[in-house]
Amino acid sequence: MTAVDDRPTTHPLVAFFEDLEVPEGYKAELLRGEIVMMAGPDLVHNRIVLRVLQQIPGQKWDCLQTQDIDFLRQTSEPQPDLVVLGRDAGPESGRLLPPELVTMLVEVVSKNSVHRDYRLKRSIYAAGRIPAYLIIDPIMAHCVLLTDPIGTGEDADYTVQRTTKFGDPIPLDLLGVKLDTTEFQTFTNVRPHSHP
Repeated sequence: MTAVDDRPTTHPLVAFFEDLEVPEGYKAELLRGEIVMMAGPDLVHNRIVLRVLQQIPGQKWDCLQTQDIDFLRQTSEPQPDLVVLGRDAGPESGRLLPPELVTMLVEVVSKNSVHRDYRLKRSIYAAGRIPAYLIIDPIMAHCVLLTDPIGTGEDADYTVQRTTKFGDPIPLDLLGVKLDTTEFQTFTNVRPHSHP
């Protein structure tokens, strides 16, 4: 008896996206059938990602940057700022990581990603059953930890939301870590927003 692949047939947009040549200095994501391109991140953004990465124990967890996640049932291939999974839990190689292997995803909000990070990716990650989604917001100087995903498709969401201001520790119970946010910097001259 042969195993049946229950993955959907590749959508033409997915095939187009996977062949897309992205200009140097830009990154592209496929989010619910829309291709989104953005310029390289700000130094504040990169330093925050580095500070998070430095605090997650490498003997237990792999922390990956520039890793695409396979949400093809939602016609989505996001590239989170940081992907955390059990050490050596992923496949040996490949561009797309199955979401069921992921323990936590991290996005650092930029001036142009507020809606995507707080709404669109929140729904995509919840639908993919990502156990924890951490939004780090240098515009509002706070972090939002989302856990316990429910629902499907565009109606998916997280049932637990915890907001912590920069400077206070964030308990990341799934990782066994208390994240120190005292060195997280903020953007200057950026208009505040009303999310989450």
